Amino acid sequence: WYTQQASDAPDWGIAAFTGRRPDAALALAEQDGLFTLVERADDGDSYTVVGSIVEAVDGADVQRLADLVAAPGTAVITLTITEAAYGIGSGGRLDLTAPGVAADLAVLSSGKGQPTTPLGRLVFALAARRAASAGPLAVVCCDNLANNGTIAHHAVTGMAEAWDADLAGWIDANVSFVSTSVDRITPRTTDADIAAVQAACGYRDTSPVVAEPFANWVLSGDFPAGRPHWEDAGAVFVDHIEPYENRKLWLLNGAHSLLAYAGQLRGHTTVAEALADPRCLQAVESFWDEAETNLTEQEGDGVDLQIPAYRAALLARFRNARIAHHLAQIAMDGSTKLRMRAVPVLQAERAAGRPGAAAALMIAAWMDYTAGGAVQDPLAGEVAAANSLRGRERIRALLSLVDPALA
Repeated sequence: WYTQQASDAPDWGIAAFTGRRPDAALALAEQDGLFTLVERADDGDSYTVVGSIVEAVDGADVQRLADLVAAPGTAVITLTITEAAYGIGSGGRLDLTAPGVAADLAVLSSGKGQPTTPLGRLVFALAARRAASAGPLAVVCCDNLANNGTIAHHAVTGMAEAWDADLAGWIDANVSFVSTSVDRITPRTTDADIAAVQAACGYRDTSPVVAEPFANWVLSGDFPAGRPHWEDAGAVFVDHIEPYENRKLWLLNGAHSLLAYAGQLRGHTTVAEALADPRCLQAVESFWDEAETNLTEQEGDGVDLQIPAYRAALLARFRNARIAHHLAQIAMDGSTKLRMRAVPVLQAERAAGRPGAAAALMIAAWMDYTAGGAVQDPLAGEVAAANSLRGRERIRALLSLVDPALA
């Protein structure tokens, strides 16, 4: 969407690689990469055909990825792979013992087979760029992580270092890692969305994307091989991104996680439903009060985060009942998400001598939610083991999965 609206859009095209959904690449390829963006507002929908994707590829086609990354004309690699995919363990470094990481390192070292994780595939492709002497480029992390460019850097160089130290050195010297804050509510596409596009537009699109009208993209970092003029579509480039990252992670994503767990425990299925519950709304507002206090203390360098206006806009966005943002989708990978959304606020509150009760409530709601049965989480086995315990031992075990120091 941003690339299509850039003034130099004809000079750029995106090759999109799927993660776990080869059928998504096939469906998009059959449409020559075209898809419909549905902007869903309270008063109706608008439809835009986006044409900036010029190739859609199954992510398992690692050789095609390597060929494209090795091409001198490739300037930017964006990552949207979920928080859990970076595999960062204690100390902020890649966990080399994680099963997917260990398996990919074995594949890379043997020279046989293809890596299967996003990190393994990217490192394999960057090795091809180095071999081709294709020059520097930028890696742009678009996932909901604080300091996400730094985390991507640690993850990629950690994988490279464990395979080939010279490659890790080349990456450090030639690849920039750009941090971003991506702010647009985009629920999963449904069959009803596909039918709505066909009814309104007169064509069948198997791959429409539904989003709210609001969009905000903030970036910080270098682009040594150039980039599209994304600022033409409203992208913002800043020197210090942390206040923007935390505004979005704490206020938007934090409220989403709180609603995902507390809302489902109270029988709700979507964000709009949960926010209509006075108890859930009160919990969100209390958490926002804690977060805002610590965001205000972060402000500097002339940054105006306009937090009261942002909070008011979030309430309007969340109440858009025509965006069916399902709580079950938001609830996935809770042990990872809470480290970014609840723990920093709770730690900041406790450091200031305050209890941090509203942030603690988010973690407590997650604990109660996990007691209801199997959850989709990178630590699902550990969550189940913790829930086999009782009382304080159960609470301590669950909390230690989110933050050992708090436990």
